[in-house]
Amino acid sequence: MVGVDGSAASDAALGFAFEAAALRNAPVLAVRAWRDDLADAMRLTVLTAASVEAIEADERRLLAEQVAACAEAHPGVPVRRLLTRDGSAAALIAQSASARLVVVGTRGRGGFRGLLLGSTSQSLIYHAECPVAVIPPAHR
Repeated sequence: MVGVDGSAASDAALGFAFEAAALRNAPVLAVRAWRDDLADAMRLTVLTAASVEAIEADERRLLAEQVAACAEAHPGVPVRRLLTRDGSAAALIAQSASARLVVVGTRGRGGFRGLLLGSTSQSLIYHAECPVAVIPPAHR
């Protein structure tokens, strides 16, 4: 399983995940989580069904576009895409129960800043139910 958020860090994680899957004849599950943090933080329910559908359609397109290059480079690796409206750490931790490996990128927010920002990779290291690989952007 690999966390995807559109960043260079998640591009590196995708590359690592597809390479690991190809070596092990395993599938890849690419997970993209989205939230309307402003509305959630203010506890607003102003998102209409139409706007949620539009956001989800755009998020699904972004997920497909980011995964496409790796999927094309590794045609023998089965890939599934999962879009969820949840926090990235919570979504990946929940999915880790059925994964053999979770792969995420890092933006270098370790140490004290990482604690303040609630780093997804730090949350996974402590709470995932399988091994976690944290890949720096320079990996690829």
